[in-house]
Amino acid sequence: MINASTLVDLENATQSRRVFWDPEVHKRELDAIFGRCWLFLTHESLIPNSGDFVTGIMGTDKVIIARQKDGTVKAFLNSCTHRGNQICHADSGNAKAFVCNYHGWAYGTDGTLVNVPLESLCYKNNIDKSKLASPQVRVESYGGFLFGCHDPHAPDLKEYLGEFAWYLDSIWSEASGGMELLGPPSKSILSCNWKVPTENFIGDAYHVGWTHAAALKIVGGELAGMAGNQADMPYDDLGLQFTTRHGHGFGIIDNAAAAIHTDRTAYDKFFEETKGGVRLRLGAERERLYTGHWDSSIFPNCSFLYGTNIFKVWHPRGPGEIEVWTWTLVHKNMDIALKRQIQREALRTFGTAGTLESDDGENMSTCTHSNDGWATRKGRINSSMGINHEGPHPVYPGIVGSSFIGETSYRGFYRFWAEIMDAPDWAAIRKNDANWDKIWTNRTFWQNRAAAE
Repeated sequence: MINASTLVDLENATQSRRVFWDPEVHKRELDAIFGRCWLFLTHESLIPNSGDFVTGIMGTDKVIIARQKDGTVKAFLNSCTHRGNQICHADSGNAKAFVCNYHGWAYGTDGTLVNVPLESLCYKNNIDKSKLASPQVRVESYGGFLFGCHDPHAPDLKEYLGEFAWYLDSIWSEASGGMELLGPPSKSILSCNWKVPTENFIGDAYHVGWTHAAALKIVGGELAGMAGNQADMPYDDLGLQFTTRHGHGFGIIDNAAAAIHTDRTAYDKFFEETKGGVRLRLGAERERLYTGHWDSSIFPNCSFLYGTNIFKVWHPRGPGEIEVWTWTLVHKNMDIALKRQIQREALRTFGTAGTLESDDGENMSTCTHSNDGWATRKGRINSSMGINHEGPHPVYPGIVGSSFIGETSYRGFYRFWAEIMDAPDWAAIRKNDANWDKIWTNRTFWQNRAAAE
């Protein structure tokens, strides 16, 4: 029996090394997390027309996501209710129905069973197709980003995003022009636990100046000053970290959205032309977010870099392996030439063979497998950077850390990971809503900092 409260020490900000390699932990995660949380499926722009579909993964379940005749989107398990064969093997397309290639059972774009070969001759009409639909998945959209959930008792998507939705509105909402994904996604296999890249993207700016030092010197721009983790940089003046109720979080580097791009002229011009509208509609605080560079994760396994403009999902394939799906994230109101330029830059850095992706891959793999050593596994790993230099903020919701280099978002991620792992259902989780942030005991940090300044 897994007791997550013993694996995550909230007070001292440590985690047991078992969280990365233990098969029993992984088994519990499939039930408690991937069976109950909202998981990213696709973007509405990738299935614009009736009959358009993509196939996806929710945890370890394959699903079909399809646009219906009435314009809605439905998702259902990609497994035939006859003998369990995969119904659709294509990554995407347009279809009126999906036909299993084993025995020919046909399903509508909503997952209903519409045809069974030899139904009269061999089944003697003794089969009730209405009871043999492929199981449906809940589907909801936020800013055009489609998520699915297996649990009928889970909160709706907006409630699940919680305070994080306020932050997302600065880049995803129509008030800021909205965003979309360029596909199809590239796919690769990485030998690591799904939590390692999720925690990395949720706010690990600490590794950027060290792991990516050589690449930053080549790329140049504002981020080049981070190479080698220079001690003379004013880290507390360059950005913030955030964590929210359900473990979503990110770090922001101010005024650095386009910093990693080698050809920034068109991108900088786009921000100059649009940031005033964001300020007018959403305020100065979210204009700051709109023009900053984000490293972000939506619990449990969806991550994106805003500015670098990579969007990823880390699909678990066991405790020690993942399948990585990668799209390019762009503003909807950019012209097509700029979108394609950003796509090329994104693939150059964080595509399957990207410069920065290659830097990260070895770290993510060894973080997973080195923790499984007979002696090593008995220890704990640490995420205490910036502890007590964070707290409730007068403007920004959730818990806010004082620097973009810190582990506020790590602590928030594992706080919710432990909570949902031990909770019997969403009703038990909701009971903690009023005091979810009690581990952050420095309640006056931001007031004291303002007074000192």
